[in-house]
Amino acid sequence: MKIREYGVAIGQLPTGEKNDITDVPDVRVGHVTIQRELEGDQEYACTGVTAIVPHGGSLFREKVTAASYVINGFGKTTGLVQVNELGVLESPIMLTNTFSVPAVTQGTLEYMLAGHEEIGDKTGTINLVVGECNDSSLNSIRRCVVQPQDAIEAIQKATNAPVEEGAVGAGTGMVTFGYKGGIGSSSRIVSAADASYTVGVLVLSNFGSKQEFLVDKLFPVGENPLPARENFFPAGENPLPARENFFPAGENPLPAEKPTDGSIIMVLATDAPLSDRQLLRVAKRAGIGLGRTGSHFGHGSGDIVIAFSTAHKIPHKAEGIAETRTQLREDHAVMNQLFAAAAEATEEAIYNSLSQAKTTTGRKGNTVYAFPFERFSNQ
Repeated sequence: MKIREYGVAIGQLPTGEKNDITDVPDVRVGHVTIQRELEGDQEYACTGVTAIVPHGGSLFREKVTAASYVINGFGKTTGLVQVNELGVLESPIMLTNTFSVPAVTQGTLEYMLAGHEEIGDKTGTINLVVGECNDSSLNSIRRCVVQPQDAIEAIQKATNAPVEEGAVGAGTGMVTFGYKGGIGSSSRIVSAADASYTVGVLVLSNFGSKQEFLVDKLFPVGENPLPARENFFPAGENPLPARENFFPAGENPLPAEKPTDGSIIMVLATDAPLSDRQLLRVAKRAGIGLGRTGSHFGHGSGDIVIAFSTAHKIPHKAEGIAETRTQLREDHAVMNQLFAAAAEATEEAIYNSLSQAKTTTGRKGNTVYAFPFERFSNQ
């Protein structure tokens, strides 16, 4: 269930109808999930690919305005240098695990070449954008099971239906605050004068320790009927006194805490008419939402935002020397609303990546449990 179904509402702005990134018109998301046993001593594939497609046409021939922002750069992405140099996106945004960036890049290239005979021949090459997180707690990452065809399939599966969240696609093997994380999404509606805009965020969350998770913020003292806040369970149900142990004895066999280092890729989409510089300003506010959950952007964490606007389609070729676009005024109050929307949607998307995830067992028998939201909720 989404976090709101547990009685938790984040921020003040209204959500879109689906409360995910596909509330932004024509934005599509597709997943390929890989879970299977592998040859070897308890080796297991627990990984996948997620594709975010800004519109249903040709992204190479009709690009969209884009920007990226690196909060902490312990990541292995492709394509962001050119995105920030030219301010456009010309391919789907692809997410996967760290060692599968080459395979997903190759598959995305094959997909784009198949539909565009001019790339690399009658015109220039193409800039591909791939982001990653390390899923080696559950996935036998050294086996490199993701293949180029998986990237192609994820793009082909992309639809504007409600986003499947949790342990799916690139999020299949991800861990957040020591619990099962993965894909999460949320959206906000911003209104000003006669205009209305949507901001949608999709995250691939894989960061943080149990101690860092600000769960008390979600279920404040007095709103949770459970009497013992330090145990989170009625007297006698949980014999473990420590704050970090969220499960009764024997239920959670994980022997050691996941390091605080990790990664998160935040993809922000909007239909607001913004320049690439304005998009960069909005993208920076996604970091506020990340921090509100408890993250401090650890040393070994890749915390990266990729943002795009669908308001303009920029032709690859044009006859004229100049082009005209509309963009929002910098000093209008709507910009502050967009900043708030980015922060709120990012924070809620992270919670949705947790609340939608299911307990998952992967390599070497490692099991990562879903966070027990139902034990806190009054719903």
